[in-house]
Amino acid sequence: MLIAIDQVLSPDEVRQFRQALDAAEWEDGLNTAGTLARTVKRNQQLPDGCDTAVQLGQHILRRLATHPLFISAALPSKIYPPKFNRYAGGGTYGAHVDSAVMQVPGTQLTLRSDLSATLFLAEPDEYDGGELEIEGPFGVQTVKLAAGDMVLYPSSSLHRVTPVTRGARIASFFWIESLVPDDGERTLLFDLDQAIQELTPSTDADDPRLLKLSGVYHNLLRRWART
Repeated sequence: MLIAIDQVLSPDEVRQFRQALDAAEWEDGLNTAGTLARTVKRNQQLPDGCDTAVQLGQHILRRLATHPLFISAALPSKIYPPKFNRYAGGGTYGAHVDSAVMQVPGTQLTLRSDLSATLFLAEPDEYDGGELEIEGPFGVQTVKLAAGDMVLYPSSSLHRVTPVTRGARIASFFWIESLVPDDGERTLLFDLDQAIQELTPSTDADDPRLLKLSGVYHNLLRRWART
């Protein structure tokens, strides 16, 4: 399942992020690239432990903790601390699949990457190129969202960032370990939850039909969740 989530950050928050990121010291993205990625990765990143990355990342996590659409879609168990990248001057990231298991920086904790997230921090008209291309069962989907919007997609997907030929593409990216690792099961739960939320405003809280649907949702979640 691929889903776009609008306005994770407000325009004011995006402006504050950009001010901090414009003043930050970026490093070569190859510093964190694996053996295969080194041949296809050309970008800049903020060092994981720098104050700017930590503070902005924590702000994103606070927003997501209360975002109903994100919680419904991801059913998060663990979230990798958000990272930040910048593509300019032909910067690109060729086709790759994200690592299945990652160690959280500065800890002994590991995380299984079920979902990948990209939170766009530059408006589409600020740069040419820089599309996120994600391969799925129905072909390649191209994603280039407004600043403050985020896309979620399966970490198992082959994906790439096309070369940026004008301006700079700035984004945050991170991974989620879901309570429900299977993408098909998670998609069914998301569709069911969204249907329940759409029915709730126009249906009595004690309506047996709504109660039955809610029971099905939670019983499926109970069956599929890994805690």
